[in-house]
Amino acid sequence: MEKQQFYYDNKIVKNFLYASIFWGAIGMLVGLVVASMYLFPTLTDGISWLSYGRLRPLHTNAVIFAFVGNAIFAGIYYSLQRLLKARMFSDLLSKINFWAWQFIIVAAAVSLPLGFTSSKEYAELEWPIDIAIAVVWVVFGINMIGTILRRRERHLYVAIWFYLATFITVAILHIFNSLALPVNAFKSYSVYAGVQDALVQWWYGHNAVAFFLTTPFLGLMYYFVPKAANRPVYSYRLSIIHFWSLIFIYIWAGPHHLLYSSLPEWAQNLGVVFSIMLIAPSWGGMINGLLTLRGVWDKVRTEPVLKFFVVAITGYGMATFEGPMLSLKNVNAIAHFTDWIVAHVHVGALAWNGFLTFGMIYWLIPRMTKTTLYSTKLANFHFWIGTLGIILYTVPMYVAGFLQASMWKQFNPDGTLVYGNFLETVTSIMPMYWMRAIGGTLYLIGLIVLVYNIFKTVKQGKAVEDELAEAPALQKITNKRVKGEKFHPWLERRPIQLTILATVAVLIGGVVQIIPTLVVKSNIPTLAVVKPYTPLELEGRDLYIREGCVGCHTQMIRPFRSEVERYGEYSKSGEYVYDHPFLWGSKRTGPDLMRVGEKYSDNWHFNHMWDPRSTSAGSIMPAYKWLFNNKPMDYSEIETKMEVMAKLGVPYSKEEIANAKESIRNQALSIEKNLYTDPDFKKSYEDSKKSAVAKGETFVPMYQREIIPMIAYLQRLGADIKVKDSQTKK
Repeated sequence: MEKQQFYYDNKIVKNFLYASIFWGAIGMLVGLVVASMYLFPTLTDGISWLSYGRLRPLHTNAVIFAFVGNAIFAGIYYSLQRLLKARMFSDLLSKINFWAWQFIIVAAAVSLPLGFTSSKEYAELEWPIDIAIAVVWVVFGINMIGTILRRRERHLYVAIWFYLATFITVAILHIFNSLALPVNAFKSYSVYAGVQDALVQWWYGHNAVAFFLTTPFLGLMYYFVPKAANRPVYSYRLSIIHFWSLIFIYIWAGPHHLLYSSLPEWAQNLGVVFSIMLIAPSWGGMINGLLTLRGVWDKVRTEPVLKFFVVAITGYGMATFEGPMLSLKNVNAIAHFTDWIVAHVHVGALAWNGFLTFGMIYWLIPRMTKTTLYSTKLANFHFWIGTLGIILYTVPMYVAGFLQASMWKQFNPDGTLVYGNFLETVTSIMPMYWMRAIGGTLYLIGLIVLVYNIFKTVKQGKAVEDELAEAPALQKITNKRVKGEKFHPWLERRPIQLTILATVAVLIGGVVQIIPTLVVKSNIPTLAVVKPYTPLELEGRDLYIREGCVGCHTQMIRPFRSEVERYGEYSKSGEYVYDHPFLWGSKRTGPDLMRVGEKYSDNWHFNHMWDPRSTSAGSIMPAYKWLFNNKPMDYSEIETKMEVMAKLGVPYSKEEIANAKESIRNQALSIEKNLYTDPDFKKSYEDSKKSAVAKGETFVPMYQREIIPMIAYLQRLGADIKVKDSQTKK
């Protein structure tokens, strides 16, 4: 049979690899800065765009979408061409994919520190960037599917199944979770409210982990591990079971992030059941990956690439065992909102995603530069210091999580909380935060070693951007199954049918869980006492979102004795019907704020936001001094904001919208009047006013500054439902 010559495009792979390394270093450095803020809360004091609440989403987005995302594209573009014996469908689409993705990353790196955020975890980027992500993802999909259709290899290898499932599912998740009505180019409100928004977000959030951080990496595992080991995959049959069971079950598990919350009980229980079921396919994949290395364990001892792969797959196994265990309600009651979850997440991120990426880089770069790795010793050093970094990061966080949970739930014989002051739990885990920072530093040092090793490798080699290859053309045969041919081998040469079946498999769980919550009103009963936010409170809520307060504070009191005693009456689903977006949070670095309204004076909140340690000794909360700046709060779009909210079902009347600015002025003046009850405030304020007048500077009255709507929002939280003798503590 005559063979055709063609060229693999290595340049696009190289570009994505270099981008992954670059953004990985940036993302991990930002992560180290964020970890240091727990130890030095005044580290960036007074600099708004370097505050914890704005840098944390920058860190997560940089690591997930910049470091891991570029690695995914690199691995897929390399392996897909060789598995299909074809160059990518379009060099132009490949370039658009690369440069547009880097543009999105830069847009995220600029917008998040500036406070432009939707507040949704792993989906913080605002609507114009969301649209750009969808467009780039479609470009990637067209390029991938076009390559599949022009392939020279008839059967689609298992890695490609995972790539296709990734493309389809991420597109669905991203589009439905990002639905929002814009206020302007930098601000939007989620079309979902409260409980519905929480369900859709964690349907996305859990499955972003599943279909962005897991399924594409499983595809890469199925390609690069056999290549590096020079062994076939352990079990073809197991790979089939692994793929179909994983993509079907994973999509159901999102509600396990919302156990004991206001989400309907039936949805929570579905999440638990399918989360437990996830152990089987997840461990099936881990076993398939590790047993592929059977017979080459001596090689693992000396070959750093295989070392990275072994720890990566082991980390995947640990994380996918722990995840289902955390979905058990009795375990979740202990772990949720604690640093245990931080440890769990980083086992997956640092070991599974990080180490598989490092192993792939060490394997790919020498082959694409026609040379050998500059230093195996340095690669081994990277492996060991990275492994130590993972251990020193995660183990202290597990300890911190257990300590937090036990301290939060302890009672005295008289029924009072042993640790009634939340800060007692914070100060007790500070040594663990020090260890976490040290572990992160070691992991980052390992990446710096990789940068040097790869630089020297590239320098001594010669890059081959267009690699010559040859293969026979694909002969056309009937689409019908050949006699004796089993169903799945037939499906493997029918990419359209395979994609359709995969789409159906991932859609079933989402449809069953989400549609009833959106359309059946009895799932979320309303409460007559709950009213929409006033215009000033709505503006304050937007400031709360801008500053990333949801990254440290929850607004979800679970029906536990310890939480009700500490924070007040447990949360009801009807309390969130006007929340676009929801702000339940996922971690308590600080106390829950669901019932904080009217628990403290306006002066207390004023002083707390200026210097948290002045009201709460030992607090690690950063100061928000820019909220007090001598410049007026911008209320020019309040009518537009209220009109958008009204379109989403919030019952603002035309009269309320028309009188919004007058309402803001009246409520703001009332708060300023309350502040005057503090003699220290009165003296300081009058002195600053006199000083500004003496210098000929414009003086902005306090009621016009940003701190006022922030106080208004905080004082509103939980105030609709009065609870006597609440013991909320700072």
